[in-house]
Amino acid sequence: MGCKEEFIAIYQEKIRREGGAALLEWLQKTDFFTAPASSKFHCACPGGLVQHSVSVYRTMRERYFEEGKDSEESFAVCALLHDVCKAQFYKESFRNVKNEATGAWEKKSIYIVEDSFPYGHGEKSVFLIERFLRLKTSEAMAIRWHMGGFDEAARGGSFAISQAYERYPLAVKLHLADLESTYLREKGTSAVRK
Repeated sequence: MGCKEEFIAIYQEKIRREGGAALLEWLQKTDFFTAPASSKFHCACPGGLVQHSVSVYRTMRERYFEEGKDSEESFAVCALLHDVCKAQFYKESFRNVKNEATGAWEKKSIYIVEDSFPYGHGEKSVFLIERFLRLKTSEAMAIRWHMGGFDEAARGGSFAISQAYERYPLAVKLHLADLESTYLREKGTSAVRK
């Protein structure tokens, strides 16, 4: 089973709330299942975004799910959808790179950011998700702050992130799962593109 099929299977099994089917239908009309997760870092390859989303779900579920305390649906919503903001975000382009062996310049395929809706990162994902389904407060906080200290607002000295992490353990769990997936589990997935 590929990442797209796994994503859809988890999504359809775990996310049952009103609007969930419409959100999945919308995702399938975007480049969500073919887009990279980054321009040059983790999962910077076709299908990298869905690969990363499934990886975060697996990590979050394996490492942080507490039976009787956590919600299966909330884990699926947060992990699978935290980077919805990256749909329709990257564009394929080219740059010239010198081949060290031959000395010749060659065209190399790269991804560039072309953000048609510059609304931020986590908050953009929350906004896009809520066009279809209603998030619980803990889910919205988790998705909003999943970038942790890498988020613009957090770097600017905001105390909101600390308050969100104090009040909503789901936010901490998503952030940790995203970090572990990105820097430990997905290492080497930014395969050289041709």
